[in-house]
Amino acid sequence: MIPLDSLLTFIAASVLLALAPGPDNLFVAAQSALYGARAGLIVTLGLCSGLIVHTSAVALGVAVVFQTSAIAFTLLKIAGALYLGWLAWQVFRAPVGESGAPQVPAMKAAALYRRGILMNVTNPKVSVFFLAFLPQFASPAQGPVALQVFQLGAWFMLSAFLVFSVIALTAGKLAQRLGHSAKVQRWLNRTAGLVFTLMALRLLSSSQIG
Repeated sequence: MIPLDSLLTFIAASVLLALAPGPDNLFVAAQSALYGARAGLIVTLGLCSGLIVHTSAVALGVAVVFQTSAIAFTLLKIAGALYLGWLAWQVFRAPVGESGAPQVPAMKAAALYRRGILMNVTNPKVSVFFLAFLPQFASPAQGPVALQVFQLGAWFMLSAFLVFSVIALTAGKLAQRLGHSAKVQRWLNRTAGLVFTLMALRLLSSSQIG
């Protein structure tokens, strides 16, 4: 069992990491600004579900592949960058009506949830980060290491969910207050598209140890 003091330190570090500006919380903010707080919360669920994959990869030793194989790391990051580029293109070309409301149907919950999962799973940096971060708080003297890694991953997911939920609600509320004029909607679309583009470029330029 993980000692309480180590667990509390881990949770505090997880909250700080979730608060630090990064691809996931920026993604949540952008989705909330475009589609509302509910959409941001659903995307958050998807992102946290994606962390299950990365946690399992660390616990089962699969994450080592992305740390040691340049080909595997590069292929996954290209897939992630292409996905972000596709999202940016969709947002840039989204039509805006006279009232400012997008002339596209609201995204279904399942689509938003899948979007969050894909955003997280296609980022190999998360697996490499988890590989370096989670084992620091696990020890063979405390029981099976794999079980400890799963426990730590669950606490990280909970911490991230709480922080990202606050970001989603805040961004959604702010976007709502800005109104629904065509000018504001165009600004939101272009800003979100730029964010997705920069995230794609950042992912493409990332390295296994960077």
